[in-house]
Amino acid sequence: MEPSKEALKSYFEMMVLIRKFEERCAQIYGMGKIGGFCHLYIGQEAVVVGMQSVIEPIDSVITSYRDHGHMLACGMDSGGVLAELMGRSTGYSKGKGGSMHMFSREKKFYGGHGIVGAQVSLGTGLAFAHKYTQDGGVCLAYMGDGAAHQGQVYESFNMAALWKLPVVYIIENNEYSMGTSVARCSATANLSTRGESYGIPGEQVDGMDILAIIAAGKRAVERARAGEGPILLEMKTYRYRGHSMSDPAKYRSKEEVDDVKNTKDPIEKVRALLLKQGVSEKDLEEIEDKVKAEVLKAVEFSENSPEPDEAELWTDILVGESA
Repeated sequence: MEPSKEALKSYFEMMVLIRKFEERCAQIYGMGKIGGFCHLYIGQEAVVVGMQSVIEPIDSVITSYRDHGHMLACGMDSGGVLAELMGRSTGYSKGKGGSMHMFSREKKFYGGHGIVGAQVSLGTGLAFAHKYTQDGGVCLAYMGDGAAHQGQVYESFNMAALWKLPVVYIIENNEYSMGTSVARCSATANLSTRGESYGIPGEQVDGMDILAIIAAGKRAVERARAGEGPILLEMKTYRYRGHSMSDPAKYRSKEEVDDVKNTKDPIEKVRALLLKQGVSEKDLEEIEDKVKAEVLKAVEFSENSPEPDEAELWTDILVGESA
């Protein structure tokens, strides 16, 4: 069933927020106000917005370093996220984590992780916690197509299947890993089969179509919550920018990227659905204006926030005793 008009409008607003937020991050990074690595989610917005719509407040979410969109979709404040990117004390990790290392226990978002594939093992642990405490929760553990080749991922698959943990593994296959196409680095292009040897069912999903994502997401989450164990969803999506802000993405043609933008853009697909349901262009423009104002407010908040005090160098760290 197609979502209601109001639901579609909320998806549209969140997807536009992620897009506009990431575009502004690119600008600020170019100005030298964001340091370190910065991986943008532009083009992939439908995946996290669709999946977030099918889970409950008790459920947990964990992902890799391409994480800003996941934070916003989980309900984290855009000002706090941007402040962290800019290294300010008002950020979610007090300005010490940056793009790849921030989280919110309140929103059940457990990171942002810089080590490729590491979050899959941690997500399996979150699923174990849900089962151990019998809280009825499910973990969504996101990874990229590159992480799908990591050994720790398969160790996690084995444990999750053995103990029938409530986890939905989501491969966001944007086709290029760090810069190498899936066709050149994977023995099979169908990554949804990666859990078969552990008895984990998989499904390929059009990651540019929010309706397809919601339908597949509901089935997967319901299965995991019913105690039937893990499931794997491969979201066939596409990133418009390079792997990170330092990547010029010369390994693919401009024509290829433009073709995806013109024919498969996830936001434009939702826009078309809303127009079909009778929502006016003016209503959609008002939503976009609202989002632009929110992003501008986040920028102002972040730029006016102080940098961390030097004393913060000694907080939130573990110190071992010398022998």
